[in-house]
Amino acid sequence: MNILFYLVPKAEVVFVSDEDTVQAAMETLEKCRYTSVPVLSRNGSYVGTLREGDILWGLKSMNEDIAGAAGKLQVRKLKRYCDNQPVNINCDMEELLQTSMKQNFIPVIDDHKTFIGIVTRKSIISYCISKMHEDLD
Repeated sequence: MNILFYLVPKAEVVFVSDEDTVQAAMETLEKCRYTSVPVLSRNGSYVGTLREGDILWGLKSMNEDIAGAAGKLQVRKLKRYCDNQPVNINCDMEELLQTSMKQNFIPVIDDHKTFIGIVTRKSIISYCISKMHEDLD
């Protein structure tokens, strides 16, 4: 099974740049109402996953005015708790399933490590349900 059938392309993915300020990242999270988003570099490489908690604890550790710090601090300077493990575009469904058990979305990269989109856990569950229905028929 080709994972491209389940890919949400980069053009439709909410993400932040590692050069964005924390304030800009917070505004992105607030607007989309997500608790985590991919972080991309200027050249489009997947850097990691930014979570609300990363912002909270990063600003708390600075011991200064949070609003002022958020407007100056770049996302790349925040310590991230953990990153969603990316998969290569050529991975198989078994690898995708294994990866999805630990994270709510799976970043997909090409052979040059360029971010091309995500596969959501929801789409993987839909795939599994359709396979179960096929087996019952």
